[in-house]
Amino acid sequence: MRTDQAAAGSVDSGPVVELVGLTKVYGEGDTAIVALGGIDLRIDDGDFVAIMGPSGSGKSTCMNILGCLDTPTSGSYRFRGIEVTTLTRNQRALLRRYYLGFVFQGYNLLERTTAIENVEVPLIYRGLPADERRRRAREALAVVGLESREDHTPSQLSAGQQQRVAIARAIVSEPTLLLADEPTGNLDSKLSDELMHLLVDLNRTRNITIVMVTHDPDMASYAHRQVRFHDGMLVADEPTSHAAAVATTEVSTR
Repeated sequence: MRTDQAAAGSVDSGPVVELVGLTKVYGEGDTAIVALGGIDLRIDDGDFVAIMGPSGSGKSTCMNILGCLDTPTSGSYRFRGIEVTTLTRNQRALLRRYYLGFVFQGYNLLERTTAIENVEVPLIYRGLPADERRRRAREALAVVGLESREDHTPSQLSAGQQQRVAIARAIVSEPTLLLADEPTGNLDSKLSDELMHLLVDLNRTRNITIVMVTHDPDMASYAHRQVRFHDGMLVADEPTSHAAAVATTEVSTR
């Protein structure tokens, strides 16, 4: 393990994510808002978890904590056995850099930058040489089916293609955990299904653990598990129905 990775802790064993009694409270006294009221959740290698719930239920807060973009008020968050709540800001940044990938509803691509240059961005922060960045970015674009679009800017790509570039950017650093926040929110039903088939394939063939926030039960049916939040509490954690899981497997292996 490199020195800069080791600074985030020896993340080599244990479940990918383990939350125990996790809370998040904004404000104090009478104005305090309890976003998370004590969450227990375990996510293992190769899992694909859909997080669902109404607005204000706590799912986005949970996602932000998993992504080291926010910190809990109390409780435990372990990533590969490392207690994330005790890490410094710099250590959490290193954990994000080396172990996490992010996909957002709004793509978050650099508008004046080509697809391949967008995909290279996480590798720039890792300090990889230019030729290595270009090789890995080209491979990631091929994985998402955009090898012929690497020199196109976002304005020259469809919505579905832009989200595929965003996924390539998320996987180029070979993350342990991919966090997807409403990844199909800006796509029509056909493109949404195509994108979910891609995520299923990445989960199955590359063993990338995925946690996805979604409002859409059809999209959630692609996951292995559906976790539901309500009023800051985790109220259900259930496997996806057998029929949906079989249908997803059949599509992804055609």
